[in-house]
Amino acid sequence: MSAVDLGLPTVGTIGTSARPDTPHLVDRFGRVATDLRVSLTDRCNLRCTYCMPAEGLDWLAQPSVLTDEELIRLIGIAVRQLGITDVRFTGGEPLLRRGLEQIIAATAALEPRPRISMTTNGIGLSRRAEALVAAGLDRVNVSLDTLDADRFRRIARRDRIEDVFEGMAAAKQAGLDPVKVNSVLLRGVNEDEAVPLLRFCLDHGYQLRFIEQMPLDAQHGWSREAMVTAEEILRGLSERFQLTPADSERGSAPAERWLVDGGPATVGVIASVTRPFCAGCDRTRLTADGQLRNCLFSQRETDLRTPLRSGADDETIAELWRATMWAKAAGHGINDPNFAQPRRPMSAIGG
Repeated sequence: MSAVDLGLPTVGTIGTSARPDTPHLVDRFGRVATDLRVSLTDRCNLRCTYCMPAEGLDWLAQPSVLTDEELIRLIGIAVRQLGITDVRFTGGEPLLRRGLEQIIAATAALEPRPRISMTTNGIGLSRRAEALVAAGLDRVNVSLDTLDADRFRRIARRDRIEDVFEGMAAAKQAGLDPVKVNSVLLRGVNEDEAVPLLRFCLDHGYQLRFIEQMPLDAQHGWSREAMVTAEEILRGLSERFQLTPADSERGSAPAERWLVDGGPATVGVIASVTRPFCAGCDRTRLTADGQLRNCLFSQRETDLRTPLRSGADDETIAELWRATMWAKAAGHGINDPNFAQPRRPMSAIGG
């Protein structure tokens, strides 16, 4: 059985011809990657319909998952040698990773110190928010697609909405302010909740960002027709709120932001499908099993785990990383006729 049969992307060797002499993670289109997304696990305690089937997935075998020490070493190479300034921990669900606080503390101890954030479903966050802040966590994004308990059960297949609310409140109380909320609207399920979600976030001092549903589900059931678009979201919000552009220059930020009723509160929309922002992308991705991806939708990965465990020195690993990013495509290609969804789902890649 091949790697592709198992749902793993092809692992290949990338050339470096014509690459400029710089230690940073540049690509052929002038972009520089400074934001590292680190998946700590492919496991999750929810079963969201747009992410995985009800029965879950075949999780990575434990020996294939990077140890805490291996993760910390790779993050250190990225920060010290490759110019990474932002590290975001993702999953799966990163709160399921044993040693999370220790990994964050080791990352915070690096020089120069990167900004450290985490994307989570919020379950268990209420118990750990203070410890995470003490370890060095700077920001948190919490996923919340609905305010209704019945709908939450329908989407996440678990009765845990109160845990999410408690986690968000605890994060804010611990100093992870502003707490950012990520919401995906699903046609026929929660598409009518754009206004209530924004009102909830305004009332609690959270920052809301809507995300267009992307073709990253394990079932490969995504369809453009079922996706609620950025245009639809903004049109619905504009019926109740006055929205004015908040940013004169967006830069590499994935979200377009609008001032709500004149500000200072804002709402963001990440329109990865209908308004791609690939030209400003500054991200590089490391999976929990040590595979490097230069794009969320890449069909190829570079294996860092094998050289890491075979005794490769830091510079050898750094060169593999530079070569991978140099080969990054101009865009994700979702709107191309020949687009193929990645074999790995979001939970195995990392958000």
